[in-house]
Formats: sequence, structure tokens, C-alpha cells
Amino acid sequence: MENELPTDKEEDSSPTSDPESAPGSSHELDWEDDPRNPYNWSDGKRLYHTVCVSLYAFTVTYMSSAYAPGAKATGQQFHVSETVSLLGISLFCLGLAFGPMIGAPLSETAGRLIVYRLGLPIATLFLIGAATSKNIAAEVICRFFAGVFGSPALSVGGGTMADMWPPARRGPATALFVMAPFMGPCIAPIIGGFVVERLNWRWLEWVSVFWGVATCVFAIGMKETYKKKILERDNKDKIKEKLLSKKKMPSLSWGAVHKWVTESLVRPMHLLFTEPIVLFLSLYIGFDFAVLYAFFASLPLVFQKTYGFNSHQNGLVFISLGVGTLIATMTNVLCDRFIYQRKAIEARERGDVGHLPPEQRLYPAMMGSLGVAVGLFWFAWTARSDIHWISPVLALIPFNWGNLCIFATSITYMIDCYGARYGASALSANAFTRYVFAAAFPLFIIQMYNKMTTKWAASLLGFIAIGLIPIPWILFVFGEKIRKKGRYAL
Repeated sequence: MENELPTDKEEDSSPTSDPESAPGSSHELDWEDDPRNPYNWSDGKRLYHTVCVSLYAFTVTYMSSAYAPGAKATGQQFHVSETVSLLGISLFCLGLAFGPMIGAPLSETAGRLIVYRLGLPIATLFLIGAATSKNIAAEVICRFFAGVFGSPALSVGGGTMADMWPPARRGPATALFVMAPFMGPCIAPIIGGFVVERLNWRWLEWVSVFWGVATCVFAIGMKETYKKKILERDNKDKIKEKLLSKKKMPSLSWGAVHKWVTESLVRPMHLLFTEPIVLFLSLYIGFDFAVLYAFFASLPLVFQKTYGFNSHQNGLVFISLGVGTLIATMTNVLCDRFIYQRKAIEARERGDVGHLPPEQRLYPAMMGSLGVAVGLFWFAWTARSDIHWISPVLALIPFNWGNLCIFATSITYMIDCYGARYGASALSANAFTRYVFAAAFPLFIIQMYNKMTTKWAASLLGFIAIGLIPIPWILFVFGEKIRKKGRYAL
């Protein structure tokens, strides 16, 4: 999700002050053949780590939406409105917005592995607190901190993928990784519908706890993948020097704090408001995510009121979103193979040096922009009692197909535009925007559907989607000119 997708331009995007690690040095050449280098791991070992990273992303996003089927029952038990109870979703998403701010600096200083080892277990403990809460305040606060501590594992997954897979073999692995956080919100309501109907809302949290524990157990065999940390850990001379040194551990310096504030807080916000590419793609993806998370509240309302669905039937509706996710994954892989890679081969045959322009990444996003609008209008005008329920259910497929096509393509496009240094800041800005939007929409979507009716509420979202369609198309045509005028773009 706020996922840092790897770029095919950089093998190790993290700066290092060690001159021996400079490109072209003998140390760097030794690293290429070093068995500790994740590039030299066996395919089985890399596949295991890829599944682990994807499972972390799936589990965190599953936790974010698993609460939704029981929101009404939670509100009834704690004597609050359903809107107030939906804060359990909104505050979790708000917690996810802080992921890159915590995960990226921690992974660069302490390595990737500790982010996985610490984040999800702590998030799982907070979900235990949510499952045993005695009032709505304790419930939503525990879920907020579960989002905060679960988000770093979600945000550093792309860096782990870049550590392990060389660019030529990165496509299928990246497709699996990008699909995982979209499948979490699709699967959670399906399971949750049966759980809340047969048990109670607290078991929704307990199931999330079980997912978290299972993920941590499955990932016990994970190894560190971050080059700088591997070299530090295994360098016996440095370890011996530290043991013999009488100096105290260095204190937290103002320079380190200033760097963290600049790179994790200030720069992403500066890119968001000064770079048109980052701003408009963040707004587009933010809207799509907001509608997706709003579905957790609006779909049960629509199908219960229109077709008389019960809890588990409402959950089964989300299967269509999962189908859209699978189709989008295949679309992205096929476009990369038969459009982008083919054009790259043609460019090399012509003698062109370097990579294709980033705009060549945008084909899935351009197609997906149409799918989001079509899906929303299809849903808006067929979700009525005189039309079979299968029609609005099928309408969700093109919506989520377009949603994932736009997301995956835009993230890769921004990395190509801003490179390793500023690309991470662009992704942080995008992650912050989309999860803030996702946190806000569920809080007013029920009132919106009740007052405007399903037809016009969903149509309003469709009109907004139509207004956003030109964004990837304009970038495809004028993206190069926009990049030349920017301060951060390559």
C-alpha cells in the first residue's frame, strides 16, 4: 500500500558514507559475488521472503478493514451512532498515513528486518486491546495505534523487494507485492461477514490477531536484506573496534533530527504542493482509495436496504473487488511485458542509451481511469430493487481493476520521475494523502447515501472520477515538459 515500490534504476538507493562502498570499488565488486548479497540468494529463498513481505502487507490492510462488518454492532453495544463507530476504520487509516515517516528512517538506520520484527507484533497487541475494550474510546484509540505500528512494515516492503530482485526479474515479484495490500480489504469483509453473524464483533479483532500472529510465525525465517546493515553486522573489525572503544554511545544529534524532519516530513509535503505530478497523482489515488474504504460502510447499507442481504451476503459482495484486483495485476504484468519491455528492446536496437521516458509506464493508468468511472456509474444506476443484484456486484470489478491499475502504475511512474533520492519522498506524500482521504470518507458516506439516494451519491463519485480521468492522459502527453520545469524531477 504505502508501499515503496522498487525502481529499475537503482539497486541500492540508500546513501552511504563508507568510501569502500562506492560504485566501482573492489569492495563493491566483492559484494556482487558475496553470498550474503540477496541478489545471490537462491530463487526459493527470495520467493520465501517475497511471500513474507506480501503477507505483511496483506495482514496490515486486512486489519484496517476487518472491523467494518461489525461497526453497526459495535455502535449498538457502546451506545453510539454507526458514524462514530466507523472511527475504528478511519483512525486505523490515519495511523497508516504515518508509516513512511517511521518506517523509512528506521529501515535506513537499523535495517529492514527490525521493522518487520517490531511493528506488526506491537500492532497485534493493540488489536488485543481493541478486542477487549470496554468503551468506544478505548476501541478506536487502540485501532489507531495498531495502524501506526503496523504501517512501517507496509511502507518498507518495496525497499525489501529492491534489495532482493534485480530489475530484469523484478516484475512478477513486484506484481505479487502490489496485489497483496489490495487483497486485504477485499478478503476481510468476506470473512468478517460470517464471523459477525455467527459470533460477535469482538471476534473480528481476534481473527485479525490470529492473522498477525500467523504472519509473524511464518516470517521467523526472514533475514536482513539491506546491504549497509548486512555489512555492518558481519564486519568483525568494526564490531571489535566498538567493543574496545571507551567512548560512550553517540547521543542523538541535532543533525540527525534535522535530517529526519527534512526527509520524512518537510520534503514530502514540499513535493506534494510544488510538484504537479505528485500533487495530481496523489489526489487521484487518494480519491480512489477513499471510495474503496467508503465501500466498507456504503455497500452493506445499499445491499441490505435494496436487496435485503444479511451480514455474510454483504461480505460476499466484496469478492468482486478481489476479482478486479486479480485482473488489474494481470493487466500491469502484460502491459509491462508487451508494451514497456518491447519498446525498451526496440530502443536498444536503435542504439538509444538509457531507459525509456517514464511516461511509457502510464498505459495501465490511462486504461484504469476509464474503469473507475464506468464502475461507479454502473453501480449507481443498477443498484435498485427492479434490477438483479448481480449487476451492481459486477460493477465493482471495473472499479477496482481501474483503481489498482492507476495505483501501481502511478507509483512506478513517480519513482522513474524522481529517482531514488526524491522518489521516496514522493511516495511518502502519496501515502499520506491516500490514507488521510481513506480516513475521512467513511465518516460521511452513510449520510451521503441516505440523503442523496444510492443513485445520486454514487453518481457524484462517478462525476468526480470523470473529472480525474485526464490526469494520466495529460501526463502521458505533457509529462516531459512538466518534469523539466520541476525542481526535483530527473
